[in-house]
Amino acid sequence: MLKTLLALLSGVIFGLGLIIAGMANPAKVLAFLDVTGMWDPSLALVMAGAIAVAAPAFLWARRRERSLLGEPLQIPAAGRVDRRLLAGSALFGIGWGIAGICPG
Repeated sequence: MLKTLLALLSGVIFGLGLIIAGMANPAKVLAFLDVTGMWDPSLALVMAGAIAVAAPAFLWARRRERSLLGEPLQIPAAGRVDRRLLAGSALFGIGWGIAGICPG
């Protein structure tokens, strides 16, 4: 039950962060992606902040065998960049650009 509540709380906090940062606002996202027009670089700062928090967290997690709740950590190994990964990345980017809403 605790794991479920923590997962829900994490998702709510993440979603609120996206909304507060403006990543759920299509006009703001499309302005960020419009590098040849009225480019709005503010979402780059949001992404940089996310990387600044996530990178040390991932490095810390790689040194551990279990999560804070005692569950075994399953961190995938780095794999090859193949056609499927490139196609999925392109589809993600195209969808983001068309919809103007960050899928998280």
